[in-house]
Amino acid sequence: MVRAEREAGGVVGEQRLSLSAQTRLGRILALDRPLLDVTLDQLRTFIVVRETGSALKAAQTLGREQSSIQKQLDTLNHQFEKACGEVLTRKQGRGRDCLFTGTAEALVTWSMSVLGTLVTELDNAKQRLGRGLRVGTTEFTLGYFADIWPAVHDALLAMDVNLTLLHVRTRHFWEMLEQNRVDLLCSGVVAVDGKPAFDERFEFLQLHSDSLALLTNLTAAELPSGPAVSATRLRGLPLVLPESGVIVDFVKKWYGEDYRRHLTVAAEVDDIYYGLALLRLRLVRGVMLMLDSIVDAVMKGRLPIPLGTDFRKITLASTFTPKLELVSGVVGRRGERERYSADHPLNIVWRAFEDKARSIGVNSGLTAYGNSSEAPGYEDADRLTELE
Repeated sequence: MVRAEREAGGVVGEQRLSLSAQTRLGRILALDRPLLDVTLDQLRTFIVVRETGSALKAAQTLGREQSSIQKQLDTLNHQFEKACGEVLTRKQGRGRDCLFTGTAEALVTWSMSVLGTLVTELDNAKQRLGRGLRVGTTEFTLGYFADIWPAVHDALLAMDVNLTLLHVRTRHFWEMLEQNRVDLLCSGVVAVDGKPAFDERFEFLQLHSDSLALLTNLTAAELPSGPAVSATRLRGLPLVLPESGVIVDFVKKWYGEDYRRHLTVAAEVDDIYYGLALLRLRLVRGVMLMLDSIVDAVMKGRLPIPLGTDFRKITLASTFTPKLELVSGVVGRRGERERYSADHPLNIVWRAFEDKARSIGVNSGLTAYGNSSEAPGYEDADRLTELE
């Protein structure tokens, strides 16, 4: 601000002029004081209020008192009204969500970007310094990590490593690696004629291989156990399929991108247990295409579904073309391990997986929880989520 004084009839006047800040530093130095008092905690609170709709719901989400959340909202409203002339939220009456202004929407977008980038950069710094490691798994590959956990537990604990296990959906595998949101991924990919199709940017350590089979609630009269179902026979069976993922990758390679035109798709599901429920409750009478080892797990009662369900396993003929299998194991970004020392957590865990692969060879059979014969209990799962 520039202050200019002049005398007019004995009255000293004041004129305020704004100088344009042309440089990045100049723009930062020109920030109004109210905005400099905004904290990261206030921004996080405001994001939660926007996502939940009200101070009450935000307080429940954050585990805080509603009065504390409302105080932060009032402070932000005051700060932004003073800085730009518009409040962020307006109350609409008891029981109704807040009304968010245009300034509020812009602030939420910016805040999510800032806080998201901050978390990512902190994770990257921890990973670079050997203080953090992020491992992504599905429910059915969590057992891979459970298998090597005893071999790495003491070393990671001694190094005070912040280990994070992330539940990753199959369709999000590659973007998680590409966006550096995980350091290792326990996953699987379809192999054509024994050759897994992996991007050259990634390295892959194979632990298991598996094929597909059918789980059915149809009677033996409706669908005999033999002979094995051919590609032609499968076309006419009412089929439960996932919406995306490796099973769909198989189907697309057998029947093409427009596989729905060639198959009798009775239901598409986002979760394996929902598909099992459709069959169990006989809301769909037909077959569900699944990994062979998971069908075996269902038949042996190793999945958490009610016992006594009248399911049968039906094999697929070996005449499907091309010849496909699921190869599963551990995936990392190529060249990343070489940038770190041998005692970096990433290399410690990778070597443990290599030792496991050497000890078991490449097996046929992805059980419901990796290589374990039984699913881990809740206590086992809990001990994997953090280093005690």
